[in-house]
Amino acid sequence: MKKVILGLGAICLLAFASCKEDATKKINESNVAAAADRDAVSSKFPVLQFVESEHDFGEIERGTSVETVFKYKNTGVAPLVLTNIGTSCGCTVPKDWSREPLLPGAEGKFTVKYNGSGKGAVAKSITITANTEKGSEIVKIKAFIKEDPNAAKTVVPKK
Repeated sequence: MKKVILGLGAICLLAFASCKEDATKKINESNVAAAADRDAVSSKFPVLQFVESEHDFGEIERGTSVETVFKYKNTGVAPLVLTNIGTSCGCTVPKDWSREPLLPGAEGKFTVKYNGSGKGAVAKSITITANTEKGSEIVKIKAFIKEDPNAAKTVVPKK
């Protein structure tokens, strides 16, 4: 058994010793320069900056649909791409947003529609997934939902 282990060790030693060619001779300088350029560009991100990151609808009657427009600007140095806009519930719907790259300095917008459901103070989050350094940004809407004064009131019988 010792001879087998010793024999395998000798074969491994020969295999590693035969690959002792200088690795620095295999480096292509043009590949190093291309990698440096690629790494320099990859650290530059677009920046998604909103004019308003929270919108307050104030008091609205329950069931009244309202909408607002969120305006934004790419203040970074690379093209901005919004890949998705999601909401915290189905009562809030984003629409009219562009999936095309937004060049540095350019402006964009999207609309958020809220259906007025809920009671009292409500707050909803809208998550924008983009190619920014963080990967996502959040804007918010809020409102105070009043009862409809014309709605029929339900009376709960006493037991």
